Amino acid sequence: MEFQDCENEDQTAQGQEEEEEEEEEQKEPIDDELERSKISTIRALAEREDPSAKESDDFMIRRFLRARDLDIEKATAMFLKYLSWRRTFLPKGFVSESEIPTQLADNKFCMQGVDKQGRPIVVSFGGRHKPTKGNLEEFKRFVVYGLEKICARMPKGHEKFVAIGDLEGWGYSNSDIRAYLASLSILQDCYPERLAKMLIVHVPYIFMTAWKAVYPFIDSRTKKKIVFVENKKLKSTLLKDIDESQLPDIYGGKLPLVPIQYC
Repeated sequence: MEFQDCENEDQTAQGQEEEEEEEEEQKEPIDDELERSKISTIRALAEREDPSAKESDDFMIRRFLRARDLDIEKATAMFLKYLSWRRTFLPKGFVSESEIPTQLADNKFCMQGVDKQGRPIVVSFGGRHKPTKGNLEEFKRFVVYGLEKICARMPKGHEKFVAIGDLEGWGYSNSDIRAYLASLSILQDCYPERLAKMLIVHVPYIFMTAWKAVYPFIDSRTKKKIVFVENKKLKSTLLKDIDESQLPDIYGGKLPLVPIQYC
């Protein structure tokens, strides 16, 4: 597979919109009075504890609020925990590629194209993950590096991305429960309401052992976003969300995948 540069950030999806709209897809204006009031309350509470909260916009606070089902106390605690984590984990404000060379070497995380609603598409290859290479801390930095890249390239008007988890070639030598739980924790706790949908493809039967270990740690909101795709319905299922012009070429589409470090 030949890697090419990512498409321009202002690239828009081709084709028609899906007939059924999915919930909370675009960065809708904050015109709900209840949400707006709760966001203001969270901001006031958070800024009292952590002045750096002033740097976060209302859309970020809303993601934490929605992640905690509009509970002000829980959302505020979650938001403050995130701010503290970010200062500790990202003292420079970003993860440099020099910090994660082992993880980047396998090209196991790629990004290219947008779905029919304009959300970025990312593809992770579970069969390329080697638990014996690198360490858990480097893997965590790699996950944050990828999520920061995705958020930075988020098209105007959007907050979420679509993920394809490709498990072709996955075996017990690729299984890494600690890494799965770490990435899940980072996604749910530090980047809430960023994932729109995850399509898991080429699923080997033996993967279900690892899935059973991870499943209890997935929150209810995230579970609703995960779809296992049958091999015989792979392309037709992906085409429901992604136009062929934006679909990665390895699934019968037109776009070559690009490793995240080249985006």
